[in-house]
Amino acid sequence: MKKSSPNSASTPHPNTSPQPAIEFDAPRIAPAGTLADRVTAVLLEKIKTGEFPAGMRLPPEQVICEHFGVSRTVVREAISRLKSDGLVEVRQGSGTVVREPNRTTAFRLDIDTQHSIEAVLRVTELRRGIEAEAAALAALRRSRAQLAAIRRALGAIDSAVKRQRDGVDEDLAFHIAISHATGNPLYPPLLAYLSHFIHAAIGITRSNEARREDFANAVRAEHNAIYEAIAAQDPAAARRAVIEHIDNAGRRIREADPAFWAELGGATQPLIAPARRAARKSAAR
Repeated sequence: MKKSSPNSASTPHPNTSPQPAIEFDAPRIAPAGTLADRVTAVLLEKIKTGEFPAGMRLPPEQVICEHFGVSRTVVREAISRLKSDGLVEVRQGSGTVVREPNRTTAFRLDIDTQHSIEAVLRVTELRRGIEAEAAALAALRRSRAQLAAIRRALGAIDSAVKRQRDGVDEDLAFHIAISHATGNPLYPPLLAYLSHFIHAAIGITRSNEARREDFANAVRAEHNAIYEAIAAQDPAAARRAVIEHIDNAGRRIREADPAFWAELGGATQPLIAPARRAARKSAAR
């Protein structure tokens, strides 16, 4: 095991050696809803109330899994969100440690995940403004290498579909590749933060689109239009292409028949990432 260095953290710590891992009680969470959201909420509350004080080391992943009755994937996602909010940090040789509070308040999205259709449409609406401007900037500033990366990401979506995969990760990677071409370093981390919510929304929209060949063909044409506008260095066309794509995605969701939502467990079920939804279906068999 490597010894931790006093300069390994980005900010100085009053406690050079973290205190022992925290012992805590937590209810077992039923396998319903967005588990990562619920685990995050419990851990966040314990940090805010001081039950998990600054400088204390969180229990190992396996211990948290056993306390909550969830998988390592869920726990890792929850801790990743706390880390993104600046509430915990990983110290070499010490594990995950609660950080000292600071004056900056982490930005969080309060999405009502109890209404799937409404939640997906809210996320879709948010994407509309952010990604439309990102595409316009990419059209103005992209380099040849960045354009090639966007083209590869576009091709990866088709490859995923041919392999009968949902293409959600590839779809998200396409939009993130565009964010890197904006020339603005704030766009990629913003898209990375939103990916927690966008991933689920794209998963639902792509699941719906895959049910109808005309929807699938339309999505492919819309992605191509975005790429072509960026390649042509036409910011107005790139902006229009993204707006049309996301508006159409919202329309396709609104037009989804009851059978589609029944397959997802009903329109009032929380947003669940595709991998987790597949695992839930597998466990139910």
